[in-house]
Parts: sequence; structure tokens; C-alpha cells
Amino acid sequence: MSSRRSRISEEEIAELLSKLQSLLPEARRRGASRASAAKLLKETCNYIRSLHREVDDLSDRLSEMMATMDLDSAQAEIIRSLFRP
Repeated sequence: MSSRRSRISEEEIAELLSKLQSLLPEARRRGASRASAAKLLKETCNYIRSLHREVDDLSDRLSEMMATMDLDSAQAEIIRSLFRP
């Protein structure tokens, strides 16, 4: 490993934080007001946790729906087609 570490400038960090802020619904609602980096990272973690919970909930709901559905039906085929690449 090299003894020289690549350093990120304060300008690059500010740009990355700005991009991150633009991705978070709470931060977008606040508008242009700047949050501290720590607050922005905390909001990001909370948002990712909420997305995980939402994915888990949707997965459970889909599993329940598929369990009660005729797997050879047109509806089941439509749902399967949504998961194909």
C-alpha cells in the first residue's frame, strides 16, 4: 500500500454533501438551507433504514399475495415478468 494517501479537498467534500443532500427527501423539502455534514449523514442513515423497512414490507406483501394466487395465472405471470432483467 502506498505511503501517500489520496486526500479529498474540502471543496470535493462540500460537493459530495450537496449531491447527497439533493437525494434525500427531507433535505430537499428544507430547500437550499445547508445542514451540517453530521446531520446530513444521520439523515442518510435514517433514510436508508426506512428504505430497507419498505423493501421488507413490500417483499412480505408480495409473498403473501403470491401464496394465495394461482401460480399459472396471468396475474402471476405479470408479477414474475416484473422481476426479469
